[in-house]
Amino acid sequence: MSLLTIFYAVLFYGASGVFVIGVALKIRSYAKTPAPLKIPTTPAPMTAAGVGWRMAREVVFFESLFKSSKWTWIFGWTFHVALLLVVLRHLRYFQEPVWLPVVLIQPFGTYAGFAMVAALSGLWARRWLVDRVRYISTPSDHLMLALLLAIGLSGLAMRFWAHTDIVALKAFALGLMRLDWQPLPSDPVLLVHLALVALLMIIFPISKLLHAPGLFFSPTRNQADNAREVRHLSAWASALDQQP
Repeated sequence: MSLLTIFYAVLFYGASGVFVIGVALKIRSYAKTPAPLKIPTTPAPMTAAGVGWRMAREVVFFESLFKSSKWTWIFGWTFHVALLLVVLRHLRYFQEPVWLPVVLIQPFGTYAGFAMVAALSGLWARRWLVDRVRYISTPSDHLMLALLLAIGLSGLAMRFWAHTDIVALKAFALGLMRLDWQPLPSDPVLLVHLALVALLMIIFPISKLLHAPGLFFSPTRNQADNAREVRHLSAWASALDQQP
């Protein structure tokens, strides 16, 4: 077994561990953070069912972003939908046999890569061209967009230009899951693509990309506007209230 295969196998085990444990710890931190005030963004629903419907619209349609900025919504929503299709398309490397829905989504996932790159380019251009956005943009914002764009471009390059051995790549991916390491193709574009994906997994738990799970813990979104009907007490305030 080559040192290249060993290096990438260890890299992905480590990146997966950092990703899973890091995201789990962040979600635990979000869940334990008290919400001392009733602060839903109005107009807000007054029932739990209404909150669920509002969250569903936010997750699926990015409702608040649509109301805020139509151009940002177009680029942001397109990127997330395209990314979902691309990720679903890549499931074929981890399945044998491949599920029928994954087979059916293959052509859509291929061209979703172009949509993802176009949307990322629009989001990055916004960081440079819109004065108020450029003012609040940090180096990490630019680097994150550059990383995502590099992943998309390297993936498209493998699909349409620098082809790699897909059979061997799938054997490597399945081998990682089964603890039966298989040789990894040594194509440069593939190695760059995999290294960038591993880097994204490592930095994900400490990046702004955590808005994905964080949305569900946002008190401006997950609270009902029932302050007049129900007294709101955070967990720590409830404990203090019960002390003699």
